[in-house]
Amino acid sequence: MEQKSELNFESPTFLTRIKGMLSVDFYRLFHTPLFYIFLAIAAIIPAMILGMTSIENPQGVVEPLYTNTWQVIAAESPLYIVSNIAEYANMNMVFIFGGIMVSIFIGHDYKSGYVKQLFTTHPKKQDYMMSKTVICAFAMACMCITYLFGTILSGLFVGASFSVNVGSLICAILGKIIMSLGWASLYVFLNIIFRKYFAISIASSFFFGTGILIIGAAAILGNSGILNIFLYGSSVYACLSSNILTIITCLIVSISWSVIYNILGTHILNKSDVY
Repeated sequence: MEQKSELNFESPTFLTRIKGMLSVDFYRLFHTPLFYIFLAIAAIIPAMILGMTSIENPQGVVEPLYTNTWQVIAAESPLYIVSNIAEYANMNMVFIFGGIMVSIFIGHDYKSGYVKQLFTTHPKKQDYMMSKTVICAFAMACMCITYLFGTILSGLFVGASFSVNVGSLICAILGKIIMSLGWASLYVFLNIIFRKYFAISIASSFFFGTGILIIGAAAILGNSGILNIFLYGSSVYACLSSNILTIITCLIVSISWSVIYNILGTHILNKSDVY
C-alpha cells in the first residue's frame, strides 16, 4: 500500500510579503532616472529661491526677499494664513514636487502592466499600499535632504546669513522629513482613486500639495493650532521656532494619516477593478 506524502503549502507571512514587495520597489526606485531627476530638482529649488527672488522696498530699492539662509527651510513661526510668499516658499515645496513624482511612479505601474502582473501573484492589496507609501516617503525624505544641501550651498554662494537657533532648526527639519510619510500616504491614496486618469492624478497631487485647502480653512478659522490635524498644517507647524513638541505633533499626524489613507486605499482596491 503506497503512502502518499502530503505537501503543505503555507501562505507567506506578512513580513515576508512586505519585505519582498519593498525589495522590488526599492530596486525599481533606484534604477529609474525619475528618482534622481527629482532629487536634483529639490536641490535646485533653494538656489532659485535665494538667488532669483527679490522685493522692492518703500524707497524703491530692490533687495533680496530672504536675508537669512534658513528662511528657505521654514518660516519663522507657524503661520497658516498667507501674508507673503516668503512664508511658503521653503522646504514645503518638496511635497508639491514629491506628489508629482509619486503620480508618475504609480502611474507607470498601471501603464506598464506591472500592477496586473503583481496582483495576479500577490493579491494582498494592503501590501501594495504599504509598500508604495514607504517607498514614496523614503523618496520625499531624500528630496528633503538634497533640498537641505542645496540650501546650504546656495546660502554660501549668495552670502546670506546663517544665524539661527540650532535646536529649533533641527526640530523643523526633522518635522518636515517626518511629514514625508503622511504626504506619501495621501499621494498614494489619490493616485489609487485616479489610477485610470494619469493627468488628473498629477493635478490632484499638485492641488493638495499647495495647501490651498488649509489656506482656505485658515482664512475662516484664523491662525489656529487646530489646523495641525491636517497634513499641510503640520508641515507649516515645523518652523524656525520649533521644539520637541513640534516633532511629536508631526509624528502623530503623519502616522495617523498614513494609517487612515492606507485603510481607505486598500478598501478601494479590494472593491474595484485595479487594472
